[in-house]
Amino acid sequence: MIANASPIVLAPGSDCRELFQAAYENRYTWDPVFSGYRGRCLWVKDDRVVEGKFELGADLKAHIDGIEDELIAKAVSSQLWEVAIHRVRRSFEKTHGENTFTAGENDEVGLEVIVGGKNLGDRYRIKNDVVTMVHRHIHGTVVTIFTKSTTDTGYGYLSHTYSSQYHDPKTNEPTSGLSQFTDTFVPLADDGLWVLSERLVKKDAFAGMAAEQHLFKFVDLEQL
Repeated sequence: MIANASPIVLAPGSDCRELFQAAYENRYTWDPVFSGYRGRCLWVKDDRVVEGKFELGADLKAHIDGIEDELIAKAVSSQLWEVAIHRVRRSFEKTHGENTFTAGENDEVGLEVIVGGKNLGDRYRIKNDVVTMVHRHIHGTVVTIFTKSTTDTGYGYLSHTYSSQYHDPKTNEPTSGLSQFTDTFVPLADDGLWVLSERLVKKDAFAGMAAEQHLFKFVDLEQL
């Protein structure tokens, strides 16, 4: 769980760049010399289990072998890529140098961070050096993510349980059902390389589509 502590006391309208930067830099990222890793992958839905092998290279591209169902192979590859892309280490200045950060209201999720500048319209919440909420405009849609608990790697935090949902940026109407994730990470080496070992995805029913649940497992992991 995200540890409880005294809430950040900052008047609405105040600059909160340093606070947001501290939370941004507390995220776990891979060393820039990341060489990749490989292992076995399993896709589980109800009583069906599909198994194959994977390799994620230094270019962050996942290669799947042994899974004939293209949709399942693509789903496994997507999970690996989605996790890997968030492990890329980018400086705060490179990512957010053209943005401003203004404090909003405080609630149980954390201090609201209102973004101006290049990414005007985005919002975050932060609590105890953790980004607990992300509200971002991406390619004509809005995604909102709430982090409920984290994993402390000793080199930064990783989201353990969280939810996400997409909305129309103009109407704020949902364009997807709520998805809930539980991610389990394990260290591969003493140098701080943590990777995904299991991801449970639960999707609510939406627009005629039934609720569903998938489990992705990654085992026998080793560095390249």
